[in-house]
Amino acid sequence: MKKLLLLSAAVVLVLAGAVSAQTAADLIKAGDEAYDQRNDAKALESYLAAVEAEPGNYEALWKASRSLVDNGDLVDTKIKGAEDKQKKLFQDAADYARKAVEANPNDTNGHFQLSASLGKYALMLGKKDQIAMSHEIKAEIEKAIELDAANDGAYHALSRWHRKIAEIGGAKRALGSILYGKIPKGSYEEAETYMKKAIEIKPEYINHRLELARLFVEIKKYPEAAEEFQKCLDLPETTSKDAMYKEEAKNELAAIQKKLK
Repeated sequence: MKKLLLLSAAVVLVLAGAVSAQTAADLIKAGDEAYDQRNDAKALESYLAAVEAEPGNYEALWKASRSLVDNGDLVDTKIKGAEDKQKKLFQDAADYARKAVEANPNDTNGHFQLSASLGKYALMLGKKDQIAMSHEIKAEIEKAIELDAANDGAYHALSRWHRKIAEIGGAKRALGSILYGKIPKGSYEEAETYMKKAIEIKPEYINHRLELARLFVEIKKYPEAAEEFQKCLDLPETTSKDAMYKEEAKNELAAIQKKLK
């Protein structure tokens, strides 16, 4: 019995050593596999472990930021405390993205993830904070595009930026400038151009189509909106959030049916 216990203890120590010996590269690979399998919780766990193993690892940092945003997007907003949970995930995502940019300022992914996480976080704040953060968000998006002109996510983000800023028009803009300081300029035309650019680069990504449809609804191009909503429903799912996007597209398409007649 004593020998058996000693053998069991030895096995445990060997296994523990194998786990602790995992490199950041091993953990990133595990995270990538979970990400490809649409297991966002497992992907985040692996990327965070990779950062712990190697705090300055650029790839681990920006992928941890991406996973934090993904997990934040999937929080059930009907549950009590969901907003606080989301806000914390987006805050953490921004922290990891900043560290990624510090580790490698010359790659598109860190800058894009910083813009994405700040954008998600800003939407949970008041108008004053949103406007204050908008300048940094746009600068990070533009830097991501400068470093990689084929970064579809950055064009998507730039489109969203223009759309949100364009919503502040006329009297709202004049009043907002008094209350919040200088408001940057955005336009629906540029929002449409940039989202179409994102679609040109990655036409199979459902969320590009969904946001273009929402833009068309906002500017009252209802037939075009309906077409894009339908494309959301027809496209195959490729990410963990696509089922959610399809459900939103279905509901929003139904909501504009009367405007199509």
